[in-house]
Amino acid sequence: MIRKKILVTGGAGFVGSHLCERLLNEGNEVYCLDNYFTGQKQNVVHLLKNPYFEMIRHDVTEPIFLETDEIYNLACPASPVHYQYNPIKTMKTSVMGAINMLGLAKRINAKILQASTSEVYGDPLVHPQPESYWGHVNPIGERACYDEGKRSAETLFVNYHQQNNVDIKIIRIFNTYGPNMNPHDGRVVSNFIVQALQNQDITVYGEGNQTRSFQYVDDLVEGMIRLMNSRDGFYGPVNVGNPNEFTILELAQKVIELTGSKSKIIYRPLPSDDPMQRQPDISLAKKELDWYPKVNLDEGLIKTIEYFKGVI
Repeated sequence: MIRKKILVTGGAGFVGSHLCERLLNEGNEVYCLDNYFTGQKQNVVHLLKNPYFEMIRHDVTEPIFLETDEIYNLACPASPVHYQYNPIKTMKTSVMGAINMLGLAKRINAKILQASTSEVYGDPLVHPQPESYWGHVNPIGERACYDEGKRSAETLFVNYHQQNNVDIKIIRIFNTYGPNMNPHDGRVVSNFIVQALQNQDITVYGEGNQTRSFQYVDDLVEGMIRLMNSRDGFYGPVNVGNPNEFTILELAQKVIELTGSKSKIIYRPLPSDDPMQRQPDISLAKKELDWYPKVNLDEGLIKTIEYFKGVI
């Protein structure tokens, strides 16, 4: 077996830490790069005893020089609380981070994957969303720093591929949950679980009839690795998400049931630019990657609840 050298930016984050662990388990050498803005050392500290794992404290908005075979570019705050905290930094991370990592990939002839997002579709007018849909995004809205940052990163990736022949892959990630989520990241699954475990009121925005599709983190990591290893010349973008759609109210009720919580559901006004529907069309992922999510919502929530019990 050939041991590949793989760089994961944002490697101490929620998704990045799971990816690092999986890549190590497959016998690779992994460089985990993170500036700890939203990533947490505790997510990867158990990997430090592995001699093929290296932790690098670095910000992707600054160039870095490494020898590596593959790059997974995940660095960017991904929850509204964090990406709206410093919107300029969020935009810089997406754009400058992409430029720096693409520059590195070009110099060392590495294959590079961009973690994009379902947010590129904005508040979609097409349902479910196929990769061919161009999106309905407000470029000056509260979420624009993230949506437009990721859209710009996709543009840069395709331009580097066309102009400099860089070997690229682009994945569009839909709502993902699981262990290693930050309890304070403001995402709906972590919010509901933390509130339920503490028997606090569970906050639902609007009537709770907006829908989301929730995929468990292991399914996402599998999709990422399959895309990285997909056929030459195919780079996506590819939607990776769970097509089973749930209302936010259904999710809240499920979390209360699975935690045995005494929490009550309370309703608050909808935040601006909050999409009403999100559901991936994953026919391309099925066709090109032979990928389909395997973990159902109840099974994934039980594992995630166990994790949060140990954290709070």
